[in-house]
Amino acid sequence: MADDSERVPPPFPESEQRETDPADGESDEDSDDFEGEDIFTGNSQPSEPKKDPLPPAAPTTTSSNTKTNGLHSDDEEQDIFAEATVELALDSPLNNRKREPAQAKPSAPGPSLTVTGPSTLKPPPAKTFEELEEEEEKEDAFELNIAVTNPEKVGDGMNAYMAYKVSTQTNLPMFKCKTYTVKRRFSDFLGLYEKLSEKHSQNGYIVPPPPEKSILGMTKVKVGKEDSSSVEFVERRRASLERYLQRVVSHPSLLQDPDVREFLEKDELPRAVSTQALSGAGFLKMINRATDAVSRMTIKMNESDIWFEEKLLEVESEDQHLRKLLSVVETLVNHRKELSSNTAMFAKSVAMLGSSEDNTALSRALSQLAEVEDKIEQLHQDQACNDFFILAELFADYIRLLTAVRGSFDHRMKTWQRWQDAQTTLQKKRENEAKLLWANKPDKLQQAKDEISEWESKVTQYERDFERVSATVRKEVLRFEKEKATDFKNQLVRYLETLLHSHQQLIKYWEAFLPEAKAIA
Repeated sequence: MADDSERVPPPFPESEQRETDPADGESDEDSDDFEGEDIFTGNSQPSEPKKDPLPPAAPTTTSSNTKTNGLHSDDEEQDIFAEATVELALDSPLNNRKREPAQAKPSAPGPSLTVTGPSTLKPPPAKTFEELEEEEEKEDAFELNIAVTNPEKVGDGMNAYMAYKVSTQTNLPMFKCKTYTVKRRFSDFLGLYEKLSEKHSQNGYIVPPPPEKSILGMTKVKVGKEDSSSVEFVERRRASLERYLQRVVSHPSLLQDPDVREFLEKDELPRAVSTQALSGAGFLKMINRATDAVSRMTIKMNESDIWFEEKLLEVESEDQHLRKLLSVVETLVNHRKELSSNTAMFAKSVAMLGSSEDNTALSRALSQLAEVEDKIEQLHQDQACNDFFILAELFADYIRLLTAVRGSFDHRMKTWQRWQDAQTTLQKKRENEAKLLWANKPDKLQQAKDEISEWESKVTQYERDFERVSATVRKEVLRFEKEKATDFKNQLVRYLETLLHSHQQLIKYWEAFLPEAKAIA
C-alpha cells in the first residue's frame, strides 16, 4: 500500500514530442532555449526551419508576411514590392519611377502605394464666385437699347409741353416686337415712377427716381424764349430721362413689371395724375417727411445685423460727399464758361489790333492769334459742356439714387416696426386672456383665444415680411454698389478722354501758330 501511494505517475512520453521537434539529440531544456532564441533573438538559420507553403495570396499580403517572419532575403522583398507596384499603379506608365519609392520604403503596406496614383488625376480647381457670376451674366446677356431723342414742343402758351421720342430696340421674348417708337411727355415719366414706387418700394427694392421738375426752366420754354439756357435745360432733361429709363430697364425686377412694358410699347398712355408731389421740392419734402416719421418712432430699432447699420452710415456719408463734389463741379462749369467768354473777348480784341497794325508780319501773326483764340474759346465751351453732362449730371443722379437707397432702409425699418407693434398687441391679448381666466368669464374667453390665434399668425407673418425685406434690401444695396462702381468708372474714363482730346487740340493749335510768331521780323 505504501508503495502504491508513493508511486509517481509515468512521465509524458517524449517520443511523440520528439517526432514533431525539429531539433535532434537535444534535451527538452535545450530545445526550449533554442526555440526562445529563434523567436526573440532571430538567431535561427533560415534554411533549417520548416517552411509552410505560401498560399496564392495577393502581393501585398505576401510582402507583409515575409517581413514579419523574417524568412526571405532583402532581394526577395524588393522583387515582391516591385511586382506589387506594377500591378497597383494602373494609371502610371512609368513603372520605374514607381519602383523607386517602393524600394526605399519596403515596410509601407501595399494599399498605401495606390495613393500616389490618383494624385495625377486632380480635378480642375473650383471656380470662384466672381467667375461664376461673370459666366451667368454672359449667359443672361440680352440686348435692350433705349434712347430718348427729338424733344419737341407741343402746343402754345402756358399749356405747352415737351414731348420726347422714346425708341426701344430689344431681342427679349417678353416684348411683342423688336423695335418700338413712342412719344412721351414728362408727366408720363413721373407717372411711371409713381406706379413702380407704389408696388416695389415697400418690398425693399430701390426704384430709380426720375429727374426733378423745374418750373423756371419749363416756363422759359413755354413762353418761347429761345436762349442758351432754354436749350441747355431741354438737353439736360432729355439726357436725364434717358438715363432714368436705362436704370429702370436694367433692374431685373422692374423690367418684368407690366407698367414698364406698357410705357415702352403702348402708343397712348392715360394722363398721369397726382404727380405734383413728385416734382422738385415736393418730392424731397415727401422723403424728408417719411424720414422724420421714422425717426420719431417710439420704439427704436435694435439692429441685429450690423451690416445694415454700417451700410446706412456709408450711404449718408457718401451723400454728403457727393453734394460737396457736385457744388465744386458746378463751380468748375461756371469757371469754364466764364473762361470761354473771356477768351472770345480776347480774340476779338486781338483781331482788331491786327487789322490796325502797319507791320505786315505782325499784323498777320495777330490775325492768326485771334483765330487760335477763337478755336480755344470753342474748346473751353465744349469742355464746360462735358464737365456738366458727364460729371455734374452723374453726381446729381446718384444723389437722387442715394435718397432712394435710404428709402429702402426706411421701409425695412417700418416693416420691423409693424412686427414689433404686432408683438406688443399679442402680449396685451395674452394678458387679457389671463385676466378673463382669473375673473372666471368663460363667455369672453373663446373670443380672447381667437384673437390670440389671429395675432400669433400676424406676428409670424410680419416676422417673415421683415426677413424677406431685409434680404431684398441687402441684395439691392449690393447690386447698387456694383452698378455704381461700373457707372463711375465708365463716366470718369469718358471724361478723361474728352479732357485729353481737348488738351491735344490745344497743343495742336499752338504748334501751328508757333511758326507765325517766329516769322515776325
